[in-house]
Amino acid sequence: MDFTPSEEQTAAQGLAARIFGDLSTHERLTAAGTGTDAELWKELCAAGLPAAVEDVGLLGLVLVLEEQGRTTAQVPLAATCVYGLLAVAAHGTPEQRERLLPGLRDGTAVATGAFPARGGVHIAEDGALYGSVPWVPWLRDATHVLVADAERGLWIVGTGEPDVTAVPVETTAPWSAGRLVLDGVRGERLGNGQPGAYADVLATARTAFAGLQAGVCAGSLARAVHHTVTREQFGRPLSTNQGVLLRAADAHMDTEAIRVTAYEAAWRHDERRACAAQALTAAWWASEAGKRVVHAGQHLHGGTGADLDHPVHRHFLWGRQLDAYLGCGGEVLEELGLLLAHSSQEGAS
Repeated sequence: MDFTPSEEQTAAQGLAARIFGDLSTHERLTAAGTGTDAELWKELCAAGLPAAVEDVGLLGLVLVLEEQGRTTAQVPLAATCVYGLLAVAAHGTPEQRERLLPGLRDGTAVATGAFPARGGVHIAEDGALYGSVPWVPWLRDATHVLVADAERGLWIVGTGEPDVTAVPVETTAPWSAGRLVLDGVRGERLGNGQPGAYADVLATARTAFAGLQAGVCAGSLARAVHHTVTREQFGRPLSTNQGVLLRAADAHMDTEAIRVTAYEAAWRHDERRACAAQALTAAWWASEAGKRVVHAGQHLHGGTGADLDHPVHRHFLWGRQLDAYLGCGGEVLEELGLLLAHSSQEGAS
């Protein structure tokens, strides 16, 4: 396997790094509060980054999301690309692709997903959708929601429909989240209801958000390194203390583990190879190692890390949000165990 980015993927990552680095500053994030940075979202769409995802693939998206995570930029890029662009492109009908993709590419439409399926949404006998999902990331910005029903069918629901309600919900990470309530809305089935669509979208989402977590951890660690190198105690930098060095080294290895497992899952997805186990592996590392890294980043700042207004605290909040999104470590590990056991039984038979 070769994770070396293509020329197009490298260009997309470089462009994302420049835009996020220029616009996603601490001052702008503070001013945005818990909302989306609308100007930054317009800049990303004008640069063609969401549209480029169809060309650079899931690995390219992971590289771009790493750059977003480094700066904790408050834009619905991951959700729109995973639950909108990639889901519709892979599983939508030709008519759905022609109708929905242009708006998702240029940013005039924003997508998110009511994932994973936990039995909160049901289909009535007349085909209408009823139920609720406790929280959906970027719901307050979304024009479309990809809803997974109790039977793991996928439905495209417009947030402007009269039978759809989005109740604002504040989470640890400022993702403009909301509680989705469906009261008899007529959803549009994604594609022709082909089997495997739900599993593919969920694996894609877990891989993409693992890439985002890798960036969040890298950003947290970079801030911790800068702090410990420049902060002196007893006449020497904090970074010369063995305990600090070991803690930072462990955080670095954890970050690399998140990154490489996300790369492998994304690469296998783009190569049309089986990637369910790899996506779960990436999600497990993003959860278990991710929370270790953001805790370390905050602890290595000492008393400064306890300041809620310090930039490193934002990485901590994002890391803890991503730790549990789409399944915490224990949940995805159980899924992985069941998947491997099932594969072993099939191989034996």
